[in-house]
Amino acid sequence: MTAAALFYYGGGGTIRAATPWHRSHFCRQPDISVMPRRDPPTIALLATHGAAASVLYGMYDLFNSAGRDWPAMIGEPPGASVFRPIVVARDTTPMPVINGIVVTPEVAMRDLPAPDFICIPDLAIYPGNIALHGYEEEAHWLRDCHARGSVIAAACTGAMLLAETGLLDGSDATTHWAYCDAMAERHPRVKVHPQRVVVTAGPDQRLVMGGGGSSWQDLSLYLIARVAGIECAMQTARVFLIDWHQTGQQPFANLARTRTNSDTAVTRSQVWIAQHYDTPAPVAGMLQASGLAERTFARRFQQATGLSPLEYVHTLRLEEAKQQLEAGDDAVEAIAQAVGYEDAAYFSRLFRRKVGLSPAQYRRRFGGMRRMLQQAGAP
Repeated sequence: MTAAALFYYGGGGTIRAATPWHRSHFCRQPDISVMPRRDPPTIALLATHGAAASVLYGMYDLFNSAGRDWPAMIGEPPGASVFRPIVVARDTTPMPVINGIVVTPEVAMRDLPAPDFICIPDLAIYPGNIALHGYEEEAHWLRDCHARGSVIAAACTGAMLLAETGLLDGSDATTHWAYCDAMAERHPRVKVHPQRVVVTAGPDQRLVMGGGGSSWQDLSLYLIARVAGIECAMQTARVFLIDWHQTGQQPFANLARTRTNSDTAVTRSQVWIAQHYDTPAPVAGMLQASGLAERTFARRFQQATGLSPLEYVHTLRLEEAKQQLEAGDDAVEAIAQAVGYEDAAYFSRLFRRKVGLSPAQYRRRFGGMRRMLQQAGAP
């Protein structure tokens, strides 16, 4: 399914959900009138030293293309662009972004006090070391623009900068799946939704966030639909061959990620279960490896990892199952048995709940990708 299936027009030109999927991926059902066509609204793409040029300029290209390129694809004269994208930064001095690519901003933030839209690309930060020192000027500009009426959208880890402004306090949010725990810990007043690809929040839904990786494309299509309507977003998706991430972020997430752990007793139990996750009594074995009393072990394990011992076992087993589903053709029942589940039906229900796809759906999606790469000669 592409962005084409996401919306339909309700009465009065509003955008409403076309499927139950929409309600599970947006925290509130958008009810936003499509903007009247006038001069193209300005959409400022915020360049920082932590931005990825692929996201920054990928969004730039999508917003320029929307409304312009589809007519040419079907033999008509090119149309007018829906947006007027512009790269903004602290000043217009050429600046290197991540991976050494040099970006030349078109306008300084001080000279653009209230663009119609602002997009924050991703930031080069890591989940275990969220250091956002040096972004105070950008945060102040974002707060000021929002107060003047700007819609602010953030892609991937750019949502971490949006959270630093305080604008997300008390609101729903999302970011890359690997950073959701860090956002929740750093900003406890923010309601983080790891599984959702796009979340809208705040008065008039003027805060918009996309999840991780290529979901900046979903974010861009949503903004195009919001301004120019669903058909324009569908046409842009067709031009760029974009598929909406209808299953959310869960299928891509590493379920077994854990916090940095300095508790040596808990670490011993983690080392043991990594080698014995398929045993019939895994929590009992972890307890014995830790050398702790049962209640003490459960409390310290939860504090160290953010998961109960049994939840931790499930994450390891499901990650191993994902690898086996990708790499081979063994029956789901055999894989369930191999990772420690005697009841294949229970395994399938647990897999769907945690991953967002059934084992068979996961194999079709990611096993096919692995086979294609192998056939192309990848090691």
